[in-house]
Amino acid sequence: MCKYFVSVIIALLSVLGVSAQELKSPNGNFKMIFSLANDGTPLYQLFYKSKEVVKPSKLGLELKNDKNSLLNNFKITEAKESVFNEIWKPVWGEETAVQNHYNELAIRLKQNTTDRDIIVKFRLFNDGLGFRYEFPEQKNLTYFVVKEERTEFAMTGDHTAFWIPGDYDTQEYDYTESKLSEIRGLFKKAVTDNASQKQFSDTGVQTSLMMKTVDGLYINIHEAALINYSCMHLNLDDKNFVFQSHLTPDAKGNKGHLQAPGVSPWRTIIVSPDARDILASRMTLNLNEPSKIKDTSWIKPVKYVGVWWEMITGKSSWAYTDEVPSVQLGITDFSKAKPNGKHAANTKHVKEYIDFAALHGFDGVLVEGWNQGWEDWFGHEKDYVFDFVSPYPDFDVKAIHEYAKSKGVKMIMHHETSGATRNYERHLDKAFQFMNDNGYEAAKTGYVGNILPLGEHHYSQSILNHYQYVVEKAADYKIMINAHEAVRPTGICRTYPNMIGNEAARGTEFQAFGGSKANHTTILPFTRLIGGPMDYTPGIFEMDIAKINPGNNSHVNTTLANQLGLYVVMYSPLQMAADLPENYNRFLDAFQFIKDVPVDWATSKYLEAEPGYYLTIARKDKNSNNWFVGNSNGYNARTATVNLDFLEKGKKYEATIYADADNADYKTNPQAYKISKQKVTNKTKLLLKTAAGGGFGISIKEIK
Repeated sequence: MCKYFVSVIIALLSVLGVSAQELKSPNGNFKMIFSLANDGTPLYQLFYKSKEVVKPSKLGLELKNDKNSLLNNFKITEAKESVFNEIWKPVWGEETAVQNHYNELAIRLKQNTTDRDIIVKFRLFNDGLGFRYEFPEQKNLTYFVVKEERTEFAMTGDHTAFWIPGDYDTQEYDYTESKLSEIRGLFKKAVTDNASQKQFSDTGVQTSLMMKTVDGLYINIHEAALINYSCMHLNLDDKNFVFQSHLTPDAKGNKGHLQAPGVSPWRTIIVSPDARDILASRMTLNLNEPSKIKDTSWIKPVKYVGVWWEMITGKSSWAYTDEVPSVQLGITDFSKAKPNGKHAANTKHVKEYIDFAALHGFDGVLVEGWNQGWEDWFGHEKDYVFDFVSPYPDFDVKAIHEYAKSKGVKMIMHHETSGATRNYERHLDKAFQFMNDNGYEAAKTGYVGNILPLGEHHYSQSILNHYQYVVEKAADYKIMINAHEAVRPTGICRTYPNMIGNEAARGTEFQAFGGSKANHTTILPFTRLIGGPMDYTPGIFEMDIAKINPGNNSHVNTTLANQLGLYVVMYSPLQMAADLPENYNRFLDAFQFIKDVPVDWATSKYLEAEPGYYLTIARKDKNSNNWFVGNSNGYNARTATVNLDFLEKGKKYEATIYADADNADYKTNPQAYKISKQKVTNKTKLLLKTAAGGGFGISIKEIK
């Protein structure tokens, strides 16, 4: 899968007694300085083109029940420098080849009071810095409990930030744009009803955190390769503008149970004066290990439809009955249950979705609410509700499989765990074998509600280990995973490319729960998508939810043209056409863009970008010479400049432009769009008006 072109230089320096080391990026634009304070506290500092980006910041870990935490009293015993450069090929992605080029500095530290060793490893790329803690095998440090990680990110000023509260159980917030000094005052307003109880400080925020300095430098703080560790949040000292890592606690308040030898996740800082470079960075992926799956031929990007939006809007139900039948041995008995007449996942209705998918060339159909237990779960905290193999009486698993197979359509299974992680693990082998037996190649997992066992959090170490276990177990059965309500990705999809999708942010479903901010998708690519693709479920054409369900007065806060642009802007190898078939049938000319747009790309170009305001992205199809351009616009109507200089010289193309109409507006006229065609070359510049909450999609095909 990968070709490596590696040049390695290792310099072993005898630095006993030396307290400072310097590392530069391959292009020389970045410089990192490592040093020890007078008390032996490790410090790092980051510069971009001689401009300080991160002021001297402390490193270390506070241990539980250990008076000698890994915070100070260190001396440098060894420093190793190396250079690494490779080209690797992703199974799927935004391009077919990724360069992984960095200079590395590994600092070995010995603690004077305990004789313990740790290594702080820095990798400086041309787009930023990654660093982590490593714990070598040693007699004085074997099993230990982390009370808190004390990594700091000391900012140089009161930057503008795009942030969500540091919740331990959800990322499903709209983003707030503010100065760092304003976070405390805006925190309560930002915490919405879907947040868990206030378990975090009122200056705590989540990563990926996007910032912009007053002089136009863009800074992104995140983490990579989050495995066997707790998810990192950031607490802000808003007087000095210093962020400190804040790990998600377990049920006992501990932040991590570790064993040497071992490593922490990478802490990442991506920096550029051009916002487009933040989107183009592949540093998070590069800090993860190569694929551990040798045969990846079964991992395929998917464009799908599904029985979902009608349930999200309240038109239909997941549950087969409104009654709560008796429970025997954890399996619900439905022999005498009365159907509620609203159950969407029935054989006849699902066949209609299969027909729609086959007619329009979609790869798959997702069915939620097919299995017993939904009515027994809602409002209850039970760990035995779902067994993942027992369908409702009106859903014929084998008949559906045979019908889909005859139409050339793949079925996607839904596994809602109800947050009961142990129950899911007990049933996992049986559930995945059931999928194999019935032709299901992908599963959408869900973790709605409180985690069971109670007291654990969605982002604590043991629950993260559960998510990882599911992905690895799925690989054994050649099953792809699309995880919802799980932890936000940190590039692990490079190592396990069967992790083909994630939610872990405020998705389209919230447009049916009261709406999201009109600029939401101009922020997500700079934050949530830094760690991996999102199953955002775009493609909504009916913005007035009351027309689907009269009891729901929500409004989708985008234009129809914006929904088309999201298929390019919100990168994912797993893309859903989320609306109801009858709504697509009303706008078949616009629906053509969704039918045409690929889900796997040869290359990506970032044409214009400003977080919170607008972004325009062009991508080339992996399997043809066709290009597709997408735009998402924020609250201010503007004219986007689309320079087509990425097209091949000397060739002619036809561009089909799906744009906002002149009178389009996300609130008052969201379905106003216009479609036009024109001949273009690599010398063409398009000027396209975008409405408030608007956008556009462009399909560019070579004229032969």
